[in-house]
Amino acid sequence: MLQKSKLSQFFKSASVVKLLPLALIIIAIFNSYFIVIEGHVGVVKRFGEAKDQQNPGLHFKIPFIETVEMIEVRTRKNAEKMASSTKEQMPVTIEVSVNWTVNKEAALELFKRYGGLTQFEQRILDPRFRSATKDTIPQFEAEQLIQDRASAIQGIERRLAEEMEGFPVVVDNIQIENIILPQKYINSIEIKQTEKNLAAAEEHKLERQRLEALRAVNTADARAKGILKVAEAEAQSILLKGKAEAQAIEAKAKALKNNPLIVKLTEAQAWDGRLPMTMMGEGAMPIMDLRDASK
Repeated sequence: MLQKSKLSQFFKSASVVKLLPLALIIIAIFNSYFIVIEGHVGVVKRFGEAKDQQNPGLHFKIPFIETVEMIEVRTRKNAEKMASSTKEQMPVTIEVSVNWTVNKEAALELFKRYGGLTQFEQRILDPRFRSATKDTIPQFEAEQLIQDRASAIQGIERRLAEEMEGFPVVVDNIQIENIILPQKYINSIEIKQTEKNLAAAEEHKLERQRLEALRAVNTADARAKGILKVAEAEAQSILLKGKAEAQAIEAKAKALKNNPLIVKLTEAQAWDGRLPMTMMGEGAMPIMDLRDASK
């Protein structure tokens, strides 16, 4: 029985020895290639030393000797919540974020200098981002921060761009997510804003009244001008009519003066065809009655 057991162990060990090269070959095959997915580059390391970078796709490497470190080259977001103070020394808590991207062509350089994205964020980006924010916020009063965040953001962006100059990354944009001020100050701002709104409403009301009064004045003025023009037109019409009549009378007088027969003609035109009933004079003059005797 003991001999059979020894023989069995021998055959088992012999089979393991035979299968070991095959297993090593299979493992080597699976370790001879790697795949880089989109949005990343692969940094190839040989015995820990970064040698090359590869773009997305299928690539080959030396098994057991080379390894691959993936570096994301898509836009990344880092957020910070920090305490600061405003220009009037009011305490404020700022929640701010930055979007940034690794320069794809410089991924190998970034890995060599900083050992990867996590190390770069902790040692380079985050400290400079906090510094740029804390240096910019005290330049603004609390009310400015609330009403004009864009100016504060631009200030942080300019400062961070100066800090990150020369590094293999691109700062895309910065956002102030939230501004936390003391509640007492928030209440005072709300009261102030309410007063501003009321003052603006009153000013709008006064302006509307002024415009309505001006419109009424303009309407009255237009009516007065219209009446005046009508009166002027009537006066002008009377004047022209009087002149025409005067000219007609003058022309008629001249005509009468120059031609006495016109007087007789006028009298004849005005005669109704009846003869005078009596006639007075020094001499006797027969009177003939030419009227119809039948009447």
